[in-house]
Amino acid sequence: MTHVQDPVGSLSRQIKCVIWDLDNTLWQGILLEGDDVRPFPHIPKLLRELDERGILHSIASKNEREPALERLRSLGLEEYFLVPQIGWQPKSQSISRIAEALNLGVESLAFVDDQAFERDEVTFSVPQVACYAAEDSAALAELPEFMPRFVTDDSARRRSMYQADLARQAVEADFEGPKDAFLASLGMRMTISPATEDDLQRVEELTVRTNQLNATGYTYSYETLRGFIRGGDHQLLVVELEDRYGSYGKVGIALIDVRDGRRWLLKLLLMSCRVASRGVGNVLLGHIANQARDRGVARLCAEFIKTDRNHLMYVTYRLAGFREAGQAGEAQLLEMPLDRRLDMPGYVEVVASGLSSSAGSQEVCHG
Repeated sequence: MTHVQDPVGSLSRQIKCVIWDLDNTLWQGILLEGDDVRPFPHIPKLLRELDERGILHSIASKNEREPALERLRSLGLEEYFLVPQIGWQPKSQSISRIAEALNLGVESLAFVDDQAFERDEVTFSVPQVACYAAEDSAALAELPEFMPRFVTDDSARRRSMYQADLARQAVEADFEGPKDAFLASLGMRMTISPATEDDLQRVEELTVRTNQLNATGYTYSYETLRGFIRGGDHQLLVVELEDRYGSYGKVGIALIDVRDGRRWLLKLLLMSCRVASRGVGNVLLGHIANQARDRGVARLCAEFIKTDRNHLMYVTYRLAGFREAGQAGEAQLLEMPLDRRLDMPGYVEVVASGLSSSAGSQEVCHG
């Protein structure tokens, strides 16, 4: 069940990644038959346009891998495609591998193929994937599911951020040592600051795009978010993360109801799936708890609404020290004691601006 706090347009489906067949789909002809394959005329512009909107691309093709990659390279198109699956396995299997590698839900994927048989195989095995005939691909950019409401700075560089993530994953797979040692080797710097109007398009985008790591499943529109930061009843925090591989962009948000000066209520805690293993949630919760304690707040509470995908957020709250404290409507209420100031972990440098009454202040914590 999806719980929507504030509907944002038509959210029935938003495509995050387009997965392409190659022969007679991306290019004209069949590579292994010796054809001098060339991309269909509309393809380069379409790849670029969707990429600029923050929509990723990958490949699921029955072909020989190295010749296919070499042809993409010679055509100047290889850079667009993340984790291409080129081999002789079923297309549905390739798509599942792409979803896992990119940490995307299959319902956010589109598959384009010229063969009805291949599209049917995918529909049968992974019915959540949206399938499109190659002959219709020229019109994809005009379909609503390929048109995000906002194109933010993070959208425009999403592919490069995913490429950096894949490089991190490769290094982590070969790293010998404890998890904290690997995280420390990344040289992470996490910035926590009150949201400004310049942040709100990305914040709305995060609430719409993120469902695995959303503690309530709520979404909020730009207009509602602007009301939060202009009023005095709520605090909206934005998290950015960078390391030696580059920036992750804006990857987390927290919305806190501060109307009761003795009791703060976390209405929303949300993180991008790309930072699920970086400890961002615990660091953010520690910062909020310390801010609350410093301001004489007696209770820090949080709403959690279980969905079919967000159990990790419940685990994040529990690991941070929150305990069950009853119900608040459909939400489970959690509470964290504020009896001591919390230390930040040693693997990340935290640069944190104070909440609105002290937004000009800044603390730097080195673990």
